[in-house]
Amino acid sequence: MKLGFGQFGLCCLLLPIFFAADGCICCAEPGALRVGVAKVDITPSNPTQLTNVWETPFTGIHDKIYARAIILDNGISSAAIISVDTVEITNGTPIADRIAKETGIPASNIILAATRNHSAPMIGLATVEGQRKAGTGSAAFIAKVEDDLVAALRQAKANMQPARVGFDRGGAGTSASSRLSETASRVAPFSASPASPASEGVWVMKFETLSGEPLAVLANFSLHATVIGEKNTLLTGELPGATSRYVEQHYGNKVVALWTSGTADNQNPIAAISAPDGDQDFKKVDELGQILGESVIHIADSISHTTSKPRIWGMERNVACPGQRVIQNPGAQGKGGTHDGQNSPGGDVKIVDADPVHFRLGVLMVGDAALTMVSAEVVNKIYEEVRTRSPFTNTVMVILANGRSGFIADDAAYDSKDHSAPPSTFKRGCGESSVVNGLTDMLWQY
Repeated sequence: MKLGFGQFGLCCLLLPIFFAADGCICCAEPGALRVGVAKVDITPSNPTQLTNVWETPFTGIHDKIYARAIILDNGISSAAIISVDTVEITNGTPIADRIAKETGIPASNIILAATRNHSAPMIGLATVEGQRKAGTGSAAFIAKVEDDLVAALRQAKANMQPARVGFDRGGAGTSASSRLSETASRVAPFSASPASPASEGVWVMKFETLSGEPLAVLANFSLHATVIGEKNTLLTGELPGATSRYVEQHYGNKVVALWTSGTADNQNPIAAISAPDGDQDFKKVDELGQILGESVIHIADSISHTTSKPRIWGMERNVACPGQRVIQNPGAQGKGGTHDGQNSPGGDVKIVDADPVHFRLGVLMVGDAALTMVSAEVVNKIYEEVRTRSPFTNTVMVILANGRSGFIADDAAYDSKDHSAPPSTFKRGCGESSVVNGLTDMLWQY
């Protein structure tokens, strides 16, 4: 039997005592929940010194980008969830460690999630070559964003107040999914395995005051933020930014609305724009943001079961898999599309061994809502397996959490032309099993 929101964790059902990752006793009765939220502007002053995911320099700013944060504390454990309007946070460990040091929140209880916005700069590139590709202003931008994130969490901590939390999925979210996305097998330029169906519905976590006033809304949806496309050179929050903006405006800008990306590796917008046409394109982004925002609001307003004393528990693991590298014959015919500058295999390709790929897995439990984390892009089939094996009804997956380590495809995709199979840097046989078994094991330890 799967556990619904508000029930005891499994350790409290099966064991008299269990020590959680941050040293707290899982079965100790939690105190009253306190929540603080914050939103900070991280828009670079000079975006022309930065590039998007396609390594194209920005020529200006269309709309601002933000970092949004939630801190929650029940008197025994605390956690932080941060959503950043950026394409990725390549190396999130130094930032998470700094946040842990300055806030006292255990690193295992921190979710630092990129929205996978392809029309925003990258953060935390680990190599000199990577920073060169990101633009001459990359190092300064990264340093400023790190400071902004710490400032946001300090602000959130200063604003903490008694609260309660609820969690749900679906409602109008299923409609939004069918109107917004379809599998990569139907959307150019990707050609993906038909065994990787789209993930339907929106997961929503709502934080509100004890009198019922909303404080924050956390949404999780599986969709690439690529509505505008690679020809756009204006910095923008893209679909995640438009969705958060719509939700926040609906609540009179008294709410912080966080977007986290679900298993979006093979999920693309149904209305992707290949040839930019000025403001008309951004109006389409706003329209799609409204569709998704309406779904988020509908679900949030429909959440009736909340708790003011949730357990908070986190765990993380570092995992390594054998690596591979795809070599494409420049003269080969039948090359597939491109993604993040990588050619999909097609025609004459060669796969060679490469260094091991290191990535992070994590679980953050808020009551019996399970937020699982992977520091990579993941196909939906892997998430569905985790969800099936999870003991908790409310199990979601946040990708690109606390870093980015490439693409993880299900093993069957390696026999297809799924864009994530190669050119995945993971050799077949490790990525899928490591994610499914690792997350499932952590979930059963709660």
